[in-house]
Amino acid sequence: MSAPDGQWSAPPGDDALIRPADVDDVAAVCAFGEAHVPAHYAPLIGAEAACRQVTGWWRPEQIHAAAVAGRLLVAETPSVGVVGVAQHAVDGAEAVIYKLYLDPGFRGRGLGPRLIAAVVGSLPAGVDRLCIEHFAGNNRAGAFYEREGFEVERVDPNPSGRSELDVVWRARDLPRRH
Repeated sequence: MSAPDGQWSAPPGDDALIRPADVDDVAAVCAFGEAHVPAHYAPLIGAEAACRQVTGWWRPEQIHAAAVAGRLLVAETPSVGVVGVAQHAVDGAEAVIYKLYLDPGFRGRGLGPRLIAAVVGSLPAGVDRLCIEHFAGNNRAGAFYEREGFEVERVDPNPSGRSELDVVWRARDLPRRH
């Protein structure tokens, strides 16, 4: 796996490349989700709900559609392959990040902020607001998004009454781009 020009480009000390995903990446992105999402979420929301995250949101047809639409980015290394994923959608002047995940071994290296910056850089002119959502039980994600300038806008209660499954919606304004 390499950049289109065959060269890896990344900041010094970081061998991860962030690039738009294509249809050839669908299997690797799905495998990434299967490998990392349940392990991440099980302690937060329970094993059953964690598995539902994969079966509900990491299906090949969904990942394929996001790649074709240009709404899926991957972080990859030459030795490991996919180590991070960001998926977003655009609705008028607003974009929403629906997936932002890193391999635990690659956290703390600045890839999360780089993935967010790559999403922002891929947005069409006129998008001036970026939203993101996470489970209330995911305190680590909440703290990360807060550090990245996302402020809580609302919390949607989960119908089960389990507060850790409530969905926290955050947003931040983007600078005007033309």
